[in-house]
Amino acid sequence: MSNTSQKNTIVNKKDLLAYFFVAGTGALVQLLTSSLTQDWFGLTFDQSINIAYPVSLIVGFILTKLFAFNVRNTNQTRREMIKFVMVAMFSWGVTWFFAVGSLHVATNWLHIPVYRLQLSSAKKTINVNEMVCYIIGQGFSFMSNYILHKTFTFKSTGFYDRLKALITD
Repeated sequence: MSNTSQKNTIVNKKDLLAYFFVAGTGALVQLLTSSLTQDWFGLTFDQSINIAYPVSLIVGFILTKLFAFNVRNTNQTRREMIKFVMVAMFSWGVTWFFAVGSLHVATNWLHIPVYRLQLSSAKKTINVNEMVCYIIGQGFSFMSNYILHKTFTFKSTGFYDRLKALITD
């Protein structure tokens, strides 16, 4: 496969691998932020997702711009940032829906007991059920993010120009 046709396909191994590491970093930031906000501020599982996602959004944009999709020097950062936030808002909903939804199914329909893991060195208890369900939500979010960022955010589609014209007219 030539380089040109490889860049035009949605699933490009190099882009997918780079995005996986970038998204993985964002996912770790989300999980950490979510866990800490639950512990420090007594937030519920679903509330902590709504705090953690925007934090990881900032990290995600910077890392995606620098390392994924070969768009480091496009000189369209503002355009990409607006489109990135639009995709992120959709993905936030995907993450929340599948994380909270899968926890609801596991707890209320399947009656899976709550498993907790005690980290003695950190003096922290992890709710394994919530963690697994959060990762499920992130998995669905990863798939939608990859496709949307590859085909919309970091690609010139004309959308930004139409949106800008609509706003300024």
